[in-house]
Amino acid sequence: MLRLCGFIAVFFVAALTTFDASADRRVALVIGNSDYRQFPALKNPVKDAEDVSKTFRLAGFEVFVASNLTKLQFEEQFRNYLAAIDGADLAVVYYSGHGFQIGGENFLIPVDASLKQAADIEVQAIKLNDVLEQMRSKSKIQVIVLDACRNNPFPRKNYWLRDQLITGGNAGLAQVRSSLNTLIAFATEPGAAAYDGSGDLSPFSAAFSRRALAPNQEIRTVMAAVRRDVVEATKGLQVPWENSSLIDEVVLMRRSNRPSLPPVLEKVVLSGVGPVDLGLPEPVDVDGGTITVSIERPPALGRLMLDGEPVEVGEPIQGKDLPRLQMDVPKGVDAQDEVDMLAYATHDNWGGQSQGILVFRVKSGEGAHGEQVMASLAAEQKQQVVERGIHITGAAEAIENRDIDVPVGVGPVALNLDFPTDDPAVSLKVSAYPATGTLSLPDRTLSPQSSLMAAEVDRLRYEPQIGVVAPVEVGFEIRADSASSKPATMKLSPSVDPCDSAAGEPLDLQGVVPGLLPNEIGASAVELCQAAVKAYPDVPRFRYELGRALLATGKVEEAKTAIEEAAKEGHVRAVFELGYMYATGTGLAIDRTQANALYAAASDKGDPYGMTSWGRALFNGYGVKPDTAKGLDLLLKAAAMGHTYAMNDLAAIFTEGRNGVTADPARAVAFLKAGVERQDMYSMNLLGRNYLAGVGVDKDPKQAQGLFQKAMDLGQPHAPSNLARMYRDGVGVDRDLAEAQRLFELATARGDQFGAFDRAALEMQKGDKADQAIAVRFLAFAAALDFRKELPDARKALASFGAKPKMAALNQLRQELKSKIPASGSLDTQLVNMARGVWEEANPRRDVF
Repeated sequence: MLRLCGFIAVFFVAALTTFDASADRRVALVIGNSDYRQFPALKNPVKDAEDVSKTFRLAGFEVFVASNLTKLQFEEQFRNYLAAIDGADLAVVYYSGHGFQIGGENFLIPVDASLKQAADIEVQAIKLNDVLEQMRSKSKIQVIVLDACRNNPFPRKNYWLRDQLITGGNAGLAQVRSSLNTLIAFATEPGAAAYDGSGDLSPFSAAFSRRALAPNQEIRTVMAAVRRDVVEATKGLQVPWENSSLIDEVVLMRRSNRPSLPPVLEKVVLSGVGPVDLGLPEPVDVDGGTITVSIERPPALGRLMLDGEPVEVGEPIQGKDLPRLQMDVPKGVDAQDEVDMLAYATHDNWGGQSQGILVFRVKSGEGAHGEQVMASLAAEQKQQVVERGIHITGAAEAIENRDIDVPVGVGPVALNLDFPTDDPAVSLKVSAYPATGTLSLPDRTLSPQSSLMAAEVDRLRYEPQIGVVAPVEVGFEIRADSASSKPATMKLSPSVDPCDSAAGEPLDLQGVVPGLLPNEIGASAVELCQAAVKAYPDVPRFRYELGRALLATGKVEEAKTAIEEAAKEGHVRAVFELGYMYATGTGLAIDRTQANALYAAASDKGDPYGMTSWGRALFNGYGVKPDTAKGLDLLLKAAAMGHTYAMNDLAAIFTEGRNGVTADPARAVAFLKAGVERQDMYSMNLLGRNYLAGVGVDKDPKQAQGLFQKAMDLGQPHAPSNLARMYRDGVGVDRDLAEAQRLFELATARGDQFGAFDRAALEMQKGDKADQAIAVRFLAFAAALDFRKELPDARKALASFGAKPKMAALNQLRQELKSKIPASGSLDTQLVNMARGVWEEANPRRDVF
């Protein structure tokens, strides 16, 4: 009878209980910029960011929080954030700090901006539309909240915006046209200024933090409440405003989880002995709220008591009081075993509820038999208390002092705690949430207020925050009832997979490391990435990095296969890489049309490499109908993401003035300096040339020398030649032909055809002491390395030499080759082919040309 009743009870609870079990990915980036270096400091943004980040964390978001970001720091933080929101359901950016508009475009201002020159807005500020477009390419729904409308303190009034000089607005931000499923909220209406506030928080941020925590409120309702609060706080001087194209409901503080409790319990209750403890466990709200309990169906054989007072049907009692609930079954209840049932409901303070049932058998407590039963139950209860204490101790030991390695960038990782109990009375409350990253269960994300039941612990997961490898601590309070609990703390240590360290690529928006250039990839990378692909077959990033590693070792066919697989599985940089292989003929027939199609696809997904190559093609008409405006815009977007190749392309465009774009050498220098700031060796070399020639800057040979030297030390192929010419001609340094000769030879080894040509010329300048075979050798290298046909004089000069020095140079090159090249064609052709073979065998960098 008891088992049958238990089955009915389970069915009863299942029929009454439904809830949506899902764990959407919701990620917020919160930035507060207060300590401006060139402009008046703002009092509250850093405090705003701290407060708002806590709000988002309480709402169950993964939160990236940063303060006082420079432009470079913003780029790094934003790239990590973009990697985290790849495929996210909701992506949020909250910014508090300086911002202003130019020509209808809104800009957020890093703390190191000066904005003194017309070009500074492009290299020092962050365009809001670029941020929004990147978010759109990664996530389903985007929300941007801007408390960034302070008065404009910037020194200039006109700045470059694409191909025009535009006058900046005096105050406020401009209205933004949002695409589908986007909401953009401003601290004040377009064109108006917001206030930093007189308290610790700005009026807008204070209202947002307060209102965003309202459970189960749609964001447009939240923002309406924020608007009312701010209007009241500022006496109508500041009116928050938003632009929404949302078609999906967005709830920040979701509270749809039911209170957690065992649905069916069984108990033996004695009659005639007075109130008997029912031993009901305290219900746990997994979201950390307050729980009340109401009796839905009272027992028929007795009455419920709490602290000596009867409990009536529907009467609310506090969840924490439930373990003290008693039942008084009067004397004379049938001595035969009788079955009764108590049904109760738990309610949290945001509408969640669940049902519980206690099925009990009544036994007579009278006479000797009753005494025996009573003694047996007392012993059983005592044993239960002992066992529960053991459970709590064992649970604490399963967690305390654990140090769990958790790989970064592979999704939520199961912690596999091997929890020793699934006792329904045991629960864990999160007492110390990790400083970064996200704790979750398969059906929900945990917040700093969350609790979970013992049976759920073995499904606990942690996802480290991309860009963070510092260990974090997680604390729990393990409870069995209101009277007994134990604390336990464990350490979670994020780690970067060896494949990422060995073959990750710079600016990969699905990557987790700063990345390496192709020549920096070591021989061990292939084995490391093969292991990563095997361990994480569903992470396409590792297949792409395996392809990079294979390319670095010359295994082009295997590399192509791995890169194609990664592209099919959604890795965007792999799509670009296939385009690059088509463009350069690396393992594929050269096909500019196919290359451009792949570049465009990668560009549409926000990849800065794709934007640079597609923008370059459009701007110059490489294999596609020219579109100068779109090409320039894509190059500017890629540069804004920190891609130095785009910066160098833009510098060339602005130095010369191309395709209708106005020449402005100072603007070109601004981009080169931005590249140098990012340690780009190509920018260093180009800026050195500007200092040497006085283009866009005052002539400064010492600056040029320092830049050439640093670029050369980093491996730049043309910098040795530029430095060599300074020594050859005695410009800014003492004339030193031996040093010039050494540097020209280094440049040749790195693939610089102009350096090779100048080395040959330097040899012939020795007159009678010249070694013509050496001159021939370097002319052969000059012609062999002239892939773009920029140096026709190399072949002409080579043709002017006689057969004897040519044969001497040819024999020397043959001796240097590891493999044989068939001798065919003229002597000059053989020399060029041999020189190219020697250079290719030296395994030069793939990113040089």
